[in-house]
Amino acid sequence: MNEPPISGVVICFNEEARIDQCLESLSFCDEIVVVDSNSTDATREIAARHADVLIDQEFLGYVKQKNFAIDRASHEWVVCLDADEVLDGECARAIRAAVSSGGEANGYVLDRMTYFLGVWHDRGEWYPDRQLRVFRRSCGHWTGMDPHDRVELTGPVADLPGRLMHFNYSDLADHIQTIDRFSATLAQAMFEAGVRFRVVDLLARPLFRFVKGYLLRQGFRKGLPGFLVSVSTSYYVFMKYAKLWELERAKRG
Repeated sequence: MNEPPISGVVICFNEEARIDQCLESLSFCDEIVVVDSNSTDATREIAARHADVLIDQEFLGYVKQKNFAIDRASHEWVVCLDADEVLDGECARAIRAAVSSGGEANGYVLDRMTYFLGVWHDRGEWYPDRQLRVFRRSCGHWTGMDPHDRVELTGPVADLPGRLMHFNYSDLADHIQTIDRFSATLAQAMFEAGVRFRVVDLLARPLFRFVKGYLLRQGFRKGLPGFLVSVSTSYYVFMKYAKLWELERAKRG
């Protein structure tokens, strides 16, 4: 019996430092599709060494861009990674075996773990972090509120062994810059969706997120990096509601 072919799919922008290892981890796929948002660094040149399909597309937003990308894949089964993610060998082999088995699952969930500030965050705000990244295109698509996209799938889902390794930020400055950008994007999406600012959200939600990550999810066990991640996540929640208030204030004139 022939093994069902698999398409690896990645969207990217200015990811020259990370795109190579991401695409290398997808080398088991029968096709690699990369959609680049007009990068100004060496991302496109690096991607061209791996990709079977390389497309330039102005950024449409995270959800729309990822749906655009999977629509360019040739095969029914897709493995979707962000440019800062890498499949370990066990996970890559598990994906190939699961797709080839002809099982009932229409999608598979991967165990993602983040490396930041010199440690793997297997406790705290960022873990567990189960991600549905392998699925039949006819049964699933990307949805959610930018920048927090997710796959919506019909049919059964199963877990796979191995690890999806996440190298999201190079340092604290990179993290804070991303928080500023993402909080603005999410505040705008919330505003357009009709979500309205409440003082209780600004005051209570950041505190709850810190308690959840640092105490309930045992971020304290990761030392100072765990504390910093819990604080920065709390700050992110605070800023998205502060920026939502700012948008409403601007609309009122």
